[in-house]
Amino acid sequence: MSIHPSAVVSPSAHISPDVHIGPFCVIEGDVNIGPGCVLESRVVVKDGTTLGVNNHIFDGVLLGGLPQHVHVPEVPGRLTIGAHNTIRENVTIHRALVPEHTTSVGDRCLLMVNAHVAHDCRLGSQVIVTNNAMLAGHVHVDDHAYISGAVGIHQFCRVGAFAMVGGQAHLVQDVPPYVTVDGLSSLVVGLNKIGLRRAGYDQGVIQTLMAAYRLIYRSGLRWAEILEQLRTRFPVGPAALFYAFLSTTARGIVSERRAPPGATIKLREPEEAVPERQVRVKFG
Repeated sequence: MSIHPSAVVSPSAHISPDVHIGPFCVIEGDVNIGPGCVLESRVVVKDGTTLGVNNHIFDGVLLGGLPQHVHVPEVPGRLTIGAHNTIRENVTIHRALVPEHTTSVGDRCLLMVNAHVAHDCRLGSQVIVTNNAMLAGHVHVDDHAYISGAVGIHQFCRVGAFAMVGGQAHLVQDVPPYVTVDGLSSLVVGLNKIGLRRAGYDQGVIQTLMAAYRLIYRSGLRWAEILEQLRTRFPVGPAALFYAFLSTTARGIVSERRAPPGATIKLREPEEAVPERQVRVKFG
């Protein structure tokens, strides 16, 4: 075990023999740090925190802070971080609000500079959360999702597996699996095809996902009819995740940006022409 002389480590903490703890770190008593973990300088690990194996925690990170809530109980919940995660500078991850609950981060995630993960969040595995993203309480992010810079996610929202959320998006509803959210509009703009190809999905699977996507966003069916068709037409394989996700949404899902066919928009012409007129534009 390598502990810098300036670090403050509680004798009650459970720390594996090969852990590296850098200068000015603070490790409280009710803490478990697994083998192979590296804590750079000024890392604070608060009570109620467990780290799995081979996590690399960079400078200024705070793990296990009290929930930012007006009614914090005397005994809050816990924070559990899996294995092989990289948590970059000044990230904050808070404990759950009540004792029987846990904030959790899976395996092989990358949390970049200044990201914030609030109380009772659940991050799956191989999730990427980039700089200055903010996850409010009770947010769930499924495996392989990508949260871009400065994204804000409202409490109790979910982000599905392999979804890609563009920079500066603000989310107040659930993001279905496999889709891309445009950062400027905060609306869905199609499947995350690049992410799916990188993950090894072949063209046949992507075409099936596209068929399910069109059913959800472009069929014009009622919600109950969409769910029933998803359940019957895509009972197995990756596309089955759409039904599992959508049938359990409590906040609804993010809408598609695509304008409806025949939408009317206004075009402004030069001053010498007619000031304003309505034009019917056909989309796709």
